[in-house]
This record gives sequence, C-alpha cells and structure tokens, in this order.
Amino acid sequence: MSIVTIQNLTKAYPSFKLDNVSFSLEAGRISGFIGRNGSGKTTTIKSMLNLVHPDGGEMYYFGLPLSGNEADIKQRIGYSTGTVNWYPRKKIRDIVQVTRCFYDSWDEASYRKYLAMFGLDEDKTPLELSEGMKIKVNLMLALSHRAEVLILDEPTSGLDPFSRDELLEVFSNLKKEGVAVFFSTHIISDIEKCADDIIYISKGRVVASLSKEDFVSRFSLDGENLENTFLRLERSEKNE
Repeated sequence: MSIVTIQNLTKAYPSFKLDNVSFSLEAGRISGFIGRNGSGKTTTIKSMLNLVHPDGGEMYYFGLPLSGNEADIKQRIGYSTGTVNWYPRKKIRDIVQVTRCFYDSWDEASYRKYLAMFGLDEDKTPLELSEGMKIKVNLMLALSHRAEVLILDEPTSGLDPFSRDELLEVFSNLKKEGVAVFFSTHIISDIEKCADDIIYISKGRVVASLSKEDFVSRFSLDGENLENTFLRLERSEKNE
C-alpha cells in the first residue's frame, strides 16, 4: 500500500529543472534515493515537504493531498537533513524542549531511547558537537514523535562506519514497525545493506523506481555490485 505518492513533480531554476518526478513509498519498506550531487535529490525532498514551492505536480500522504492538509500531515512525518541550523549556544535539552511543543505525538520514551543510543549529552550545545553528532541530534528529533514516514536527506553523511551501521539497524527496526523510510544518499553500500526499493534520479529525471531486486536484474551486469552499476549508469547519462 502506497503511503506517499509523488506525481509529476516539477521545479525549475535558471540552471536546473526537476522534470515530472514521480514515485511512491510503501509502509514498512526502506527506499534509497540515489543520484550524483546536483541530480535533484535535495530539491525533490524539499519540494515534497513544501520547503520550496514546486511549480507543478501533486503530493499525497496517507491518501490526503499535501495542499490543504500540510499541518496534519507533518505531524505524522519525520524529516532530517545533513545540514543542521540551530541556535549554536543553546543546550540540546532546550532545543528539544521547543521541538516537542510542535508534535502532539511526541514520545518521551523514544526520545530517551535515541538519546542514549546515539550517545548524546543534553547539556552540550551545537557548538560543542562534531558534524556527525549534529546529524545524530537531528535524527533523534525526527525519530522521537512516532513518525509514520521518515524523509531523510543524506542522513549517514558525516557518520563514522560504526554509527552508520547503527543507524541502518534503526531503519530496519522501524521498517518492522510499519514505518516508511525514504533516504537520499551517495553511499551506495548503505543502499545495498538495507534498502528494499531504489529510486534513481539523474539530471532532474527519475530514471528508475524499482525494488532493489528488480533494479539489479534490469541494470546490473553479471558480477557487478550496486556501486559499479551506478557509476556505469552515470557515465552513460553524462555521455548522452
């Protein structure tokens, strides 16, 4: 069952255009969103959440159009980006105190679980955190209000290999609870480890939106791993 449906999403800039991007996300599945830098991953995600205003297309969450239902829908969505902008001298506990006020479904037990899992100190400020720890704070906030859909832009960027594996295990556990996890990445090994589905975007167009098995069957050569497949496809796209 599709829990998110994106249809013909377009967004034009002077030097770039999202070109009728369409795909769907299913409950209890992990979707990896792949494409090289500048391919349209972040623009797609920001358009999906109306953080930038798309020029056209339709977006449905839980069977409801985003237009007219944005506040209610966003109560049920967790969003995280690799780029974090907070008050740099505020303690994490103060940032959390403000954030929890926006969510009726804030789950204190989940918050405490991820706080411990990610090894975060509430008394530290963003200025005192590494880039990897900042990403963990952002993910903790996204995971602490029982979201039914997680939309994550480069969530593993800046994390050490152990922390990345830890996060992918979190994704797998959320999947078992019926959560739809959608994450962009340029780390193809993360897709190989945990994704059920692959959405591949290049030059603002969705080239493929398939299960991982069907993607491999359609695009990979014998003995080729996903990373080599992706590199070969990108070389082909570049030469077109």
